[in-house]
This record gives sequence, C-alpha cells and structure tokens, in this order.
Amino acid sequence: MTAQRVVVVGAGLGGLRSAEGLRAKGFEGEIIVIGNEPWAPYNRPPLSKEALTSEIQHEKLAFRIRGNASDVVWRLGESVESADLDSRTVTLSDGTSLSYDGLVAATGVSARRLPISGPPALASGGRHVIRNLDDAIALRAALVPGAHIVVLGAGFIGCEVAATARLLGCTVHCVAIDPHPMVRPLGYELAIELQHRHEAQGVVFHLGTGVTAFEGMGQVTGVLLSDGTHLRADFVLEALGSHCNVGWLEDQRLDLTDGVLTDNALRPMRDGTAVDGVVVVGDIARFPNPRFDEGAFRVEHWNVPTDTGRRASAVLSAYLAGESYDELAQTQWSMLPSFWSDQYDIRMQSYGMTNLADPDRIHLLEGDLHGECVIGYHRGEDLVAVVGLGMLKVVNSYRDQVGSTSFLASQTTA
Repeated sequence: MTAQRVVVVGAGLGGLRSAEGLRAKGFEGEIIVIGNEPWAPYNRPPLSKEALTSEIQHEKLAFRIRGNASDVVWRLGESVESADLDSRTVTLSDGTSLSYDGLVAATGVSARRLPISGPPALASGGRHVIRNLDDAIALRAALVPGAHIVVLGAGFIGCEVAATARLLGCTVHCVAIDPHPMVRPLGYELAIELQHRHEAQGVVFHLGTGVTAFEGMGQVTGVLLSDGTHLRADFVLEALGSHCNVGWLEDQRLDLTDGVLTDNALRPMRDGTAVDGVVVVGDIARFPNPRFDEGAFRVEHWNVPTDTGRRASAVLSAYLAGESYDELAQTQWSMLPSFWSDQYDIRMQSYGMTNLADPDRIHLLEGDLHGECVIGYHRGEDLVAVVGLGMLKVVNSYRDQVGSTSFLASQTTA
C-alpha cells in the first residue's frame, strides 16, 4: 500500500502547528511543507514591536520544531502556483506538480500597497511594508536617529512601528483616513486616549486625509497628502492592512471573497458542501465560531494559526485514517481570539472580537482610562471582547466571560 502524503502550503506558524498536529494524532505518512520564504517558521508579531529595537536575527525569532515533526520535509523558497482539488495535485512555480492525499492551506496574508504615483514599491526605494523577516530587516536598517518616517495607516502595526521609531529617535508623521488611530477595532474613547499618548511622545497625526503622491524619482523624498500638506520623508511605511494569499486556489469553486470560507471543521466550502481531504488554517480561514454566533469570520490574531492548526490537523488525520471522521467534523469547535500590542510602556491585551460590539456598548470596566484600565465590548448583553491597558491579571480574569451568553451557558452545563 502506497504511503499517504500531506502537502502543507505555507511555512508559517499555521503550517508548522498543522504538521506537528498531524504527527501528534498518529499520521505516519509523508508531510511536505512548502513556503515561499527562505526561512524556517518564525514568530511574526514581534517584527513590528520589540524586534525592531535591536538587530533582527532569524535565530532569535525561530520556533522550535517539536521532535515528532523532525522528519517533516521543508521545501523553503518555493511557492505553489495552483491547486486542483479534484485531481488532488498542486503545481509549483517551477511547473512541477505534487499529488496529495491531504492538503493544508496556510498561505497567510500579504501587505497591501498604495496604488499611487512615485518611486517603485520597494524597500530600496524607501517604500517599506512589514509582514515578514526580510521586511523587518530592511525597515530596521532605516530606523536611525534623526530619520523622517511617514507611516501610512494608523492601525496596530502602524502605531507599533510609530512608537518604536520614536523610541529610536526618528521624526514620525502618521497619516490615516480614519478620525483617530486604531478607532475601528477599539472604538472612539480608547482610540482618542491612545492618540493622546502617542502625541505626548512626539508622533504627529494627519487624520481624515489620504495620500496623493509619493515624491522623488528612484527614492522617496516626501509625501503629498490629499489636503495639500507636504511631508518630508526619508522613507515611508505602508501599514494599510493585508490581502489574503489565495490566488493559488482560484478556479476551484471556493468562496474566496475574504480568505477561504470553511465550515466549523475548517474544510473549504464548495457549492455549499465541505471538501474532504482539505483544511484551511490561520489568517486566510473564514470560519464559523459558535462562541460568538453562526456567522463566519476571518481573524488575524496571533493565536489563530495555532488554534486552527490543531483543529485542522485533528480533522485531516481522522479523514486520512478513516476513523471517527464524520463524528469529529460535526463536533462543535470554538476558539477565543486574542492579541497583544506593545506601544511605548503600554502593554495592550485583548480577548474576543471587538468588531462585533455595538458602538454605544463599549464601556470602562475597571481602572482609569488615562492610566491602566480594562474596557468591555458588548453586543446587546453579550460581552464579545475585553481590552486591557496594563492590568494583565484583571483582563485575564474576564477571558471566560467573553462570548455569547447562550454559548457560555452551554459550556457550563456540558
């Protein structure tokens, strides 16, 4: 009997945890992980936080690969161009193909670029993004005392880099179309407070405006805003969100409108039916999470690759073994998204989905908004998220209260 093979497309944390999970569940066949970066899996969140304050080295960020996955084949620096879910093959960029018995889609997201005139979208031309290790290495080299940086976008990544740049002695201007930094995930009250904290550190915000052009020929020298403002720039950081790396799954009759739509077992949906033998993990998975409601959501929080990797590998290993597959796939699974953000001396910790809250149901739960505090995000009577500035033990105490009241009640009685 021919040994089974699982192909994991994506060599980030989600791909790593999926491979380890398959081995932990007893899968003994071949596992091949394909990643388009030359680096073995590494920790990405610090790239916009503490890693930027010193020399960036892969060895300091690399994940330890568990012993049960020591025989996994890593094909790094390669990419998958397309997949055929019917013939169960993937085609690589060099034209070769691989057959599989099981497929893990874990290709993550890429940084969005601003489609306007100016120097080419390259770090060498002063236009930076920060999504991978090479991005961070290039950005760190530019963050020298006295440098003028324009950060485009005032979400978490933009604000984290702005804070680090100020600590390193850079002049920082932050441009966003939003009225306040981080207002979409955090709401007005907390966003305004964090804006004041950044301004106290010297960050200059240009809010409610966009960018008309990058100035300079081969190298960025300035940024022209839509309100007519001209900003000097030795370089810019485009922190404008992400797009899902799902092009290789096109023409497979999957819903790719926002990542890959899956069922609760993380199997992609095709014409309303789950595709067996395929699972989706990490940032590209748009899945129903009964902890909140029946809708399907895509979440780019740091714990999602690990949690989805565990669920997906359990489902896929059951399918390949032909044991308890249907039962496991139909068993309800849920997860609690979480993230953290470091900005100056602020450690922000969150649990849940702040975007689900009613705009008028975001309230201070404990502490002082101008110091350390915990903010609650409610949808109706449901606490759908908490965010803490400091007060780590206090915010952690709310974890088990986050979710729909009906779901939490079912867990209590189960």
